[in-house]
Amino acid sequence: MHAKDILIDGYGRIREEVHAVLDGLGPEELHHRPAPGANTVAWLVWHLTRVQDDHFADAFGLDQVWLAQDWRKRFGLDLPRHDTGYGHTPAKVAKVRVESAGLLTGYYDAVHEQTLGVLRTLAAKDLERIVDERWDPPVSLGVRLVSVLSDDLQHVGQAAYLKGLVQSAAA
Repeated sequence: MHAKDILIDGYGRIREEVHAVLDGLGPEELHHRPAPGANTVAWLVWHLTRVQDDHFADAFGLDQVWLAQDWRKRFGLDLPRHDTGYGHTPAKVAKVRVESAGLLTGYYDAVHEQTLGVLRTLAAKDLERIVDERWDPPVSLGVRLVSVLSDDLQHVGQAAYLKGLVQSAAA
């Protein structure tokens, strides 16, 4: 198995989990906060998708799906155009409101397609390319891809936990 195949499998698992988390949730569940200032399922999925979109676009010299495919307009959020949710305050988390889970899965699937498109082109040597020199040591493409994978899995896991809380409270 090649490194790109492992990455493709890993990102495929994120897609499966995003769909499982969002399945059956309506607007109330998507925006439920278990405590004041807590994140919502909608925010967690939007954020993990924005980070993946932003970081892949940057690493591969692509346009963000958020902008190129008008997802920003479809969401209609009162946030800056390149906002990924990083460092959001509770007030900004509250601004991420969607009418349906379908909007979130649609955006995630569009980002996932772009992700798979570039992962399929990778050669082992590509993973050594430096994509961010602001860190010491500089960040290679391989490290960046694993970092995004890890971050996305953590956030979708948080969303799954939150979904469980919401559903158990309603039962």
